[in-house]
This record gives sequence, C-alpha cells and structure tokens, in this order.
Amino acid sequence: MIKCFDMQINFIFWIGFFAFVVLMLCLDLFVFHKKNKEVKIKEALLWSLFWIVLAIVFNAGVYYLLGKTKAVEFLTGYLIEESLSVDNLFVFILIFGFFKIESKYQHKILFWGIIGAIIMRAVFIFAGVALIHQFNWIMYVFGVFLVYTGVNLIFEKEDNEYNPNNNFFIKWFKKVFPVTSDMSGPEFFIRKNRILYATPFFIALLVIEASDLIFAVDSIPAVLSVSKDPFIVYTSNIFAILGLRSLYFALNGIMSYFHYLKYALSGILTFIGLKMCVNELSAQFDWGFSISNFVSLAVIVTFLTVSILMSVALKKK
Repeated sequence: MIKCFDMQINFIFWIGFFAFVVLMLCLDLFVFHKKNKEVKIKEALLWSLFWIVLAIVFNAGVYYLLGKTKAVEFLTGYLIEESLSVDNLFVFILIFGFFKIESKYQHKILFWGIIGAIIMRAVFIFAGVALIHQFNWIMYVFGVFLVYTGVNLIFEKEDNEYNPNNNFFIKWFKKVFPVTSDMSGPEFFIRKNRILYATPFFIALLVIEASDLIFAVDSIPAVLSVSKDPFIVYTSNIFAILGLRSLYFALNGIMSYFHYLKYALSGILTFIGLKMCVNELSAQFDWGFSISNFVSLAVIVTFLTVSILMSVALKKK
C-alpha cells in the first residue's frame, strides 16, 4: 500500500514538473520573447538570475517534500550541469559567428535547441539509470571516461578554424535535403519554385543539437554520480538547460571572466570520475569509505569560485 502511494506521488511530481516546463516555455516564446530582438547583457543577467532563483525555490520544495538527501543531490547535480553548460556556450558563440546569425535571431534558435535537448536528456538519463541498475560495472566505465575527459581538457588545443560544415551529420543532411543560403528572414525552411529548402538558421540549429548531444555524453554520467533517482537527475538537468539561453547572452558580454574555466571543469570532471570509481569499489568490497555528496558540492563550488576569482584578477591585471 505504501509503495503504491509512493509511486502515485512520484507520478504526480513528474506531471507537475512537465506542466511547469511547458508553461514556462510557452510564456518565454509567446509572451516575453514574442518578437525577434537583441537580448542586452543587463536583461540576460536578470533572466539568468530569475532561472537560478526558480531552481533554488524548486530545490527548497525538494527539501520539504523529499528530504535533505534529495535536496543535496539536486543542488549538486544542478551545479555540475550549470558549470559544464558554460563550456558548451562557447561553442554556441562559435556556431552563431560561423553562420553569421544576427543577435536578434539567436534566441529563437536557442529556444528550439533547448526543446530538443529536453527530449534527448530524457532518453539519455533513463537509459543511463537502466544501465546502472542492470550492470553495476558501468559505473567504472563512466568514472574512467570522466577522468579521461577531465585530463584531456587540460591539454586540448583551441580550434581557431571552427567549421560546423565538417560535421558528419551536417554533410549527410545536405546530401539528402536541399539547403539554401537565403537568410532574408529567420525561418528554418523556405519554399522556392515549389521546392522546400532548409536555411542556414536550421543548419545552425542542427549543429547546436549535435554539440549538445556530445556535451550530454559528459554531463549525464557526471550527474548520475550524484544520484540515480531519474526525477532528481532529470529536473536538475532541465533547470540548468532552461537558463542556458539567458546565460549565453550574459556570457557573450563577460567572456573574460571565464578565462580559467576549463581548468575548473577539468578538476570537476576528474574528481567526479574518481568519486564514481572509489564509491563503487567501496560498495563492492565493503570498505566503509565513500565520498559524500556534501564533499562533492564543496569541491565543485571551490573549483568554480577559484577559477572565477583568478579570471577576475587576470582581467584587472
């Protein structure tokens, strides 16, 4: 009876969360950003603050309804996703620069990009949770992969000749679907001589979706190291993603404050990967030692704070 009641409550949480997401997306598209316009830095910062406050309020609700442990898991997962998202936003800047997408049209592309990300994250998260429950050793795979990604990030060279057209998926799409260079309006598709063409706006959207897919390969295992509860993992991911657009426009104006961000992300990914392996070994051999989510939260906040302070100091110097 109690188990049935818990499942009913869990179902209500999911329905309520999806209703909230749909409501916020509708308000965003049809009310607050109904017209194509350039988003100023001040407006972007205020919107970023709005999404952060919403996440904190939601976290308070998790604490009240589901307890302290779930609340810490949500907050840690949210910070992991938010910090890793910043790195992905630099890629968005390169994409829009390559396709010469005007600032006033970028919000529309990011909006539909987030719709795709919401769907892809659901597939990734439920698949990840299912794999972990079915095969315990998958935690070692995730852990080693995150350590490798974190270490590799330090030695990764910046590509100053970024060309999305080299993407295999984009090459394939251009072979099977006609593409025009017409950018007279912010439409994803236009019809010419009864033929439907995809525009550079749609190609830019495809590239953003592809980059988010690659980004999710890192971020989902990282959040799964904090919690294996699909509701906590998914909601923390989505709250971070919902604030991505505002964060992008804010970041575009304050990029210099994230000069040392990649070192912080490297440290975070490496630490999380090691945590996954250590905790799994501890559980398997009953060592009685594990790295708690409180420690993870402290490490993540420390890495991010130090990287931002060092970037600020470098900017002043």
